[in-house]
Amino acid sequence: MFMYLKPLAKIIFLIGMFFMSQAYAEQSQSIVSIVDPDVLSIAIKETNEAMVDLINQKMILLGPSPEIPNNTDYTKMRRTVYKKLLEAQKLLPNDLRFCLYEGYRSLSLQEKLFNDRYNIVKDRHPDWNHQQIFQETIRLVSPVINFDGSRNIPPHSTGAAIDVYLVDQAGNIVDMGIKAADWMKDIDGSISQTNSSKISEQAKKHRAIMSHALQAVGFVNYPAEYWHWSYGDKYWAYHVGSKVALYGTVK
Repeated sequence: MFMYLKPLAKIIFLIGMFFMSQAYAEQSQSIVSIVDPDVLSIAIKETNEAMVDLINQKMILLGPSPEIPNNTDYTKMRRTVYKKLLEAQKLLPNDLRFCLYEGYRSLSLQEKLFNDRYNIVKDRHPDWNHQQIFQETIRLVSPVINFDGSRNIPPHSTGAAIDVYLVDQAGNIVDMGIKAADWMKDIDGSISQTNSSKISEQAKKHRAIMSHALQAVGFVNYPAEYWHWSYGDKYWAYHVGSKVALYGTVK
């Protein structure tokens, strides 16, 4: 995997990988929710930066249309997010590339996914009340309407969030523990967690490689989903200590 990296680049990369693995080992199982009150309280100073569509570019591979047939939105994202994704790809070993599972997601699709996940949790835990089901659902899906009835701004609706995974140069998905497309099948969400202990050593290495590259250019990961990264949304602002987010919902 590292055979194509120049010696100095290899050393720098391996050092980064070491500290990344240390961070994973020390990471708490407690995950700050995307709808944590401290996250929701962050203001948005919209930059009005344009969205770009990756459909005709060749640098970042595109996976099949996610979630619904004929999805024409998922290849879109904010221009800066795309530029940073390109920068991150340059940090990957030469035998690996990013593949985009999903970028922008409409509020209507977001609501559908939330309801689908909610019903799965409800069926699995028939004795749970609405609050318990809601809290479990938001571990993997951001709501359009928060528990208190206020409107939420899901990361994907801003064009700031991306779901990505790694493929080899032939475009084949490498071992990531679970495919992003199979997230609904991860009933308790334990395999999807970035630092999951239930995946193979090879999958852990691939997640660490991907994480190191994306973090190096400024992306922030949602630890409940190894594939979910963002730049410029509220969750990003919370983790980098910014008082404002850069992007709100794309109209």
